[in-house]
Amino acid sequence: MDIMIKSATSGLQKDKNRFKPDEISRIIEMAWEDRTPFEAIESYFGLNESAVIAFMRREMKASSFRMWRKRVSSRKTKHLSLRSPEISRGYCPTQYKRG
Repeated sequence: MDIMIKSATSGLQKDKNRFKPDEISRIIEMAWEDRTPFEAIESYFGLNESAVIAFMRREMKASSFRMWRKRVSSRKTKHLSLRSPEISRGYCPTQYKRG
């Protein structure tokens, strides 16, 4: 039992040291976005879906995490394999406006 606690704690520390504050912010932003699939987060940051869930659990307040899980669980767009082939982009065209 004691070994499991130590390994879980060291895993938390590795994630904290692994990502810079701006990367942590971007992972959270991508996880909240409806059209950004977990596979995109994995390709950019190396976190698969279960790692993103654990990451979000650590980085957010409990109530915010529950709200995020409820929202993400009902989104087919968060998984490439469940996505409609008509969705070929990860964000709305007006999301990143220039100027």
